[in-house]
Amino acid sequence: MNCECENNYEYHEFVECISSALDARDPYTGNHSDRVSDMACLICHFMGLPSAQTQEIHIAAHLHDIGKIGIPDRVLLKEGKLDDEEWALMKKHPQIGADILMKSERFSRISAIILHHHERYDGKGYPFGAKGEEIPLGARIIAVCDSIDAMSSNRSYRKAMPMEVCRSEIEKNRGIMYDPEIADVALKNWDKLTEIYR
Repeated sequence: MNCECENNYEYHEFVECISSALDARDPYTGNHSDRVSDMACLICHFMGLPSAQTQEIHIAAHLHDIGKIGIPDRVLLKEGKLDDEEWALMKKHPQIGADILMKSERFSRISAIILHHHERYDGKGYPFGAKGEEIPLGARIIAVCDSIDAMSSNRSYRKAMPMEVCRSEIEKNRGIMYDPEIADVALKNWDKLTEIYR
């Protein structure tokens, strides 16, 4: 997919440089982030968001898992499900990613999106339990896209779910895990949004 914000060379040169460090450790994360960022860009387009905001969300989506660079290999690359201790370590990656981006004032809003991308609309996510519109719009968009790709991808502990099951999960969790407006946009444009998986 050709996202309109890919035309900004300076931003995308930066994205490619920083994300290549994580790809070297975990190639899955890089491919996952590409797909999430493409879907996020599409949702921004469907919502009619301004170009500058779309670009910001697209880059945040591309870098949303960059904090995993600070997660130990024994956790990040583990075959199978994580135990409680390992899961607690994995849940630190939004904060680690936000801290990386906060080094530059220019990326402060992108940092905030990354920090909150695992929050839930009902306030039961992490790291802070933020809810509803307390969560940055970009993070709410990424949450939907991140879930679609996670469910649609093979993992060491399960096979990819069928697309109709993924769609049902998004619909079932609108207003619970996901902003209902964003979930509705995704559901309305499902075929275009998930074309990459067919």
